[in-house]
Amino acid sequence: MRFTVGIAAAASLTMAGSAFAQTAPSVVDPKLKVAPVVAGLSQPVQLEFIGEDDFFVLEKPTGQVKRVKDGVASVVLDLTVNSNSERGLLGIALDKHFKFNGTVYLYWSETTQAVDNAAGDAVPLLGNRLDRFHWDGTQLVFEKTLHRQRALQDDATNRTNPAVPVFRGNHNGGVVRVGPDGKLYLQVGDTGRRGQLQNLIDGPFVFPPNDGVTIGDDQFGGPDPDANHTTGVILRLNPDGTAPRDNPFYRLGAERGGSVGASLKKIYAYGLRNGFGMSFDPFSGDLWEQENGDDSFSEINRVEDGFNSGWVQVMGPLSRVAQFKAIETTRTPVPPDPAAPAGYYGLQQTRWDPVNIADTPYEAYDRLFKLPGSKFSDPEMTWKYEVAPGGIDFLSTKELGKDYKGDLFVGSARGSLRGGNLFRLPISGNRREVDPEDRRLKDKVADNVAKYEITESESLLFGENFGVTPDVKESPEGTLYVVSSSQGTVYEISRK
Repeated sequence: MRFTVGIAAAASLTMAGSAFAQTAPSVVDPKLKVAPVVAGLSQPVQLEFIGEDDFFVLEKPTGQVKRVKDGVASVVLDLTVNSNSERGLLGIALDKHFKFNGTVYLYWSETTQAVDNAAGDAVPLLGNRLDRFHWDGTQLVFEKTLHRQRALQDDATNRTNPAVPVFRGNHNGGVVRVGPDGKLYLQVGDTGRRGQLQNLIDGPFVFPPNDGVTIGDDQFGGPDPDANHTTGVILRLNPDGTAPRDNPFYRLGAERGGSVGASLKKIYAYGLRNGFGMSFDPFSGDLWEQENGDDSFSEINRVEDGFNSGWVQVMGPLSRVAQFKAIETTRTPVPPDPAAPAGYYGLQQTRWDPVNIADTPYEAYDRLFKLPGSKFSDPEMTWKYEVAPGGIDFLSTKELGKDYKGDLFVGSARGSLRGGNLFRLPISGNRREVDPEDRRLKDKVADNVAKYEITESESLLFGENFGVTPDVKESPEGTLYVVSSSQGTVYEISRK
């Protein structure tokens, strides 16, 4: 079926990557094997199991949700989407009581056009939407829109010709998870914004823009986190889309009121750049998320309520802020990025120049936008130069071997490292830290020597040649499923 609400279209996630040699995916453990479950998909991004050998998988550019049962795919929902850059049909989660109520949550980018498209401006301002559907056994039926997020990005400050808009569609995030508490958790990228939730209290400008009075994040206002600027966050919502009263900034939002107050009520964490992975630890119940840097400091974070991840003031450990600044102000990335335009460097957008990054850890911390009750903490694992992590998930059983139980598995958002690597991160006994055996990683930083380079994280390598992998997921049988967007395939890692 084709689903339309007003002028609706769903978007899906595009993660950039280079051309991939079609070398068969493999894992380092000789006792394990890799086998395709379903192939021929169009940029699959996320999956959710509804039974053994039975799952939903999302296609980013087509807006289709497909059910794959015993390796056979069929369309159960077809949304009209805008898939420019990282927009599209992006996220899926099943309600905690799915087996009884059939409730499914989808996050997608609608369009202002009548058909699927990838036009940069063909989305409403709040075109990323979280919707609730009902699974009746054969199709997904729309029930309700729960939440809307910023989608339109007119990067006015990077126009070559002031009269010609520069439209972007990146950093939408889009991963949705249901926590042990039954609440919805939505990971949203910064969508190119530079406001208070990006730790810039007055926005990106040294002086007020245009009218000499307004201090704004962009042409739509800001920098306050109103509905148009609630980006770079993890939202925590009730199943009906309302804000839980025990959210960390709920009381602050109630006091503030208006659009800003309504946004504050929903925020669980902020100061995020962009990511493609969240997972709840099956043993501790803690939320973990993966976050991508620009040229430096990919992050793996354990997220507590009120978490401030530090972007744009810092990526990686606070103690490494000088390295963060040095890398991001280098006009020729190492190695050079062939997709980067001439003069391109650091943090993607030039309206907050990376030369503004602090010189000392104290100065960086002092600059953070500190909502009352917020908490900054260093990541649990970082890479000095960006390695572009993708989807993440924990293994809760011994099905792949007793040594893997409880470990965190990390995919790739670009496929540039080892043809699309998988990392395996051991977790400490108290479930609060990454606990690698390699002594070089005891400082929680892999000091690699260039982007997409593996130095100091060789011991974490679990697999390679999987391409772009925006989702990894433990199956009901305890095996590991890997979604390869670039190869159009879902793989299963199991024992031989």
